[in-house]
Amino acid sequence: MSTGLRRFREPRPAPLQAVEERCEMCAEPIGAEHDHVVNVETRALTCACRNCYLLFTVEGAAMGRFLAVPDRYLYAPSLALSPAEWEELQIPVRMAFFFRNSALGRTVAFYPSPGGATESELPLETWERVMAANPALADVLPDVEALLVDRREDGFVCHLVPIAACYELVGLVRLRWKGFDGGREVWQAIDAFFADLRERSRIVDGDHG
Repeated sequence: MSTGLRRFREPRPAPLQAVEERCEMCAEPIGAEHDHVVNVETRALTCACRNCYLLFTVEGAAMGRFLAVPDRYLYAPSLALSPAEWEELQIPVRMAFFFRNSALGRTVAFYPSPGGATESELPLETWERVMAANPALADVLPDVEALLVDRREDGFVCHLVPIAACYELVGLVRLRWKGFDGGREVWQAIDAFFADLRERSRIVDGDHG
């Protein structure tokens, strides 16, 4: 499991008092809402102040090892994806996220689980077919953005989100899941998470743009 995903797998001890969040690069104080930088090689996600974040928005900065995670949110309420294709993608749960890992040179798939993020073996031919049917989402940026797919009762929806949003969902599921089916609390939290994404997002047609 990548470092970026592993950070949400291990439970954090409850702090004795509130700890001020700081930039993990320069130690400057930052608020709860802050920017992120991803290490392309290790997948580690770093909390960053605005100044440090801006350093890595320049193409070629740090020889491409670190990339600034953008703040783009798109929502496709009608994703061109069939239940049969979902089965072909080998996703056994309701939701999963897909991103291109440039270090591996391919798209990878993960889904949230009580144990953290679980990787699914992704049949690339099927995924390429899905992308061809949804060109409005095809410009997802490698390493820093992901396509978060949610299977609803009336079909599939997709959010193009910063990779940090997927890590947030992983942490939510891991921390709140109870028993066999997760419990009412976790599903309410998941629904609230997706509702917040919709509020942030610009709507696009999954197959038109």
